[in-house]
Amino acid sequence: MTATPLECQVLHELAMGKSNKIFANILSISMCTVDGYVKDIYRNLGVRNRAMATLVAIQHGILQLNQLQMADS
Repeated sequence: MTATPLECQVLHELAMGKSNKIFANILSISMCTVDGYVKDIYRNLGVRNRAMATLVAIQHGILQLNQLQMADS
């Protein structure tokens, strides 16, 4: 999969477990746009859920594990 910069941002937020509504606000885009990106990402990666999208993106080098470090609470 070749991902656009915005698709990469959406995939990162998705991998971090944020809701579509939250990352629509973070990225300053509409919920419809986020939903479209998520559907495109799932289709392009051949997956059906966030966990698989994250795994496949890591396997293909789209995401790096060090990018997904959770902040300490």
